[in-house]
Amino acid sequence: MRLVGIETEYGIVDPDEPRANPILMSSRLVAACRAWAGERTTRWDYGGEDPLQDQRGFRRSRMGASADLLTDAPEFDESEGKVTLRRRRGSWEDPAHLNAVLANGARFYVDHAHPEHSGPEVTSAHDAVVWDRAGDAIALAAAARYADEEGSRVELYKNNVDGKGASYGTHENFLVSRGTDFEDLARRLTPHLVTRQVFAGAGRVGLGQFGEEPGFQLSQRADYMEAEVGLETTLRRPIVNTRDEPHATRDKYRRLHVIIGDANLFDVATYLKMGTTALVLSAIEADDERLDALALAHPVEAVQTVSRDLTLRARLEIADGDSASALEIQRALLEICRSYVTDAGEAAVIARWEGVLERLATDLFSAAREVEWVAKLQLLGRMRARHVSPGTPDGLPWDDARLAAMDLQWSRLGDGLATRLAAAGQMERIATEEAVAAAVATAPQDTRARLRGGIVAARPDVVDAAGWSTVVLDRETDHGHLEVIHLDEPMAARHPLLDHLIGG
Repeated sequence: MRLVGIETEYGIVDPDEPRANPILMSSRLVAACRAWAGERTTRWDYGGEDPLQDQRGFRRSRMGASADLLTDAPEFDESEGKVTLRRRRGSWEDPAHLNAVLANGARFYVDHAHPEHSGPEVTSAHDAVVWDRAGDAIALAAAARYADEEGSRVELYKNNVDGKGASYGTHENFLVSRGTDFEDLARRLTPHLVTRQVFAGAGRVGLGQFGEEPGFQLSQRADYMEAEVGLETTLRRPIVNTRDEPHATRDKYRRLHVIIGDANLFDVATYLKMGTTALVLSAIEADDERLDALALAHPVEAVQTVSRDLTLRARLEIADGDSASALEIQRALLEICRSYVTDAGEAAVIARWEGVLERLATDLFSAAREVEWVAKLQLLGRMRARHVSPGTPDGLPWDDARLAAMDLQWSRLGDGLATRLAAAGQMERIATEEAVAAAVATAPQDTRARLRGGIVAARPDVVDAAGWSTVVLDRETDHGHLEVIHLDEPMAARHPLLDHLIGG
């Protein structure tokens, strides 16, 4: 499979002080993560960051960019509680306490008001699940260290909404060929991103950005999608993000940055989210014209339509005047993608994709062990049913605060409702506990993450900083000379100098 990765922003709260500053807590959590990792970490190198370049061929003016786009320039001042700037190596530097590059090749850092785990590059949907769950384990380890050092607690939530109108992201990254026209890519990928909610949604109590309408929907992110394409990630969020920051050889690769997806605690949801999207991208790269028949007439409207349709039967208007349900579009994509299976891992994705779609179509709750929104709906339905009375024949109404509280507790890391379902054997696992435990400390061995994580683990004494496509070494005794090692080929897991230093 192609190179992929997952970034997860966690909700963070102090249960004993609800008004605690989330930026300060996030900063201290990253510091706790660095302390937990010991010497097996380093700071981030911003030399390869270029967040204002657009896939459509232009660059956004820095003066006109919103703060959320300036991911190449953070610095947090605890005394002032605000972000300022400074420079290093000709690029924007981050202070050490805002970032941790870990031995497993991941980055754990402060993204605005949230701690974020950016997983290492992997080459299969299975490995995406493994290192995504490793990120959850790292976040929990950092929270435990935080409690020891700060004398107070933080709780982390793997979700996408705060219940007060704000949404934070779980972003996916896919390496695609630069030779693929971006407009074609966006047009042909959109139907999949709109309809894959049927198996990838995490479920949400409430309709609207503020949850102002009672109800339940498939996706946490759907109500925050407001444009078809665009560069923004927090304002007018687009279905297809246009940031052109490949972190790789620019004339060879694009990095497709997907922001529409939910944070998933179910392995199968993550597995299918990554695996099916990778296969659809293969069809797009092959210029498969069958995809054109699935183009949606109103994609943004369709995102909300799919999310709010618990029957999975709502008709979406196709651009040619026909209509189809989300399940029908997914089945059509599945049949197209059969042509692009190249290995056993992708064949397994196809088999799982087909099975889940069949279960969703024939008996919704038969998919409850695999599809997160279905499992959440089932659990909440039981809660509602306990309160059936003559005055409430349908049980608890969807705007009852107890249901909103259960929705929140579903996503709490460590002991939330989803975690309890897994412990009770009610969730199908793709990754074993042993694989996840190993991924906490070890990088994938088939991508450049092996080099990044390996040098951080083996020789932290010579690593000044690291980024996705760079490792900055400081091997001089006077620490006055920096060597920038470029890792522009993401699939290259070997490098003569770094292998020598690592000892491998």
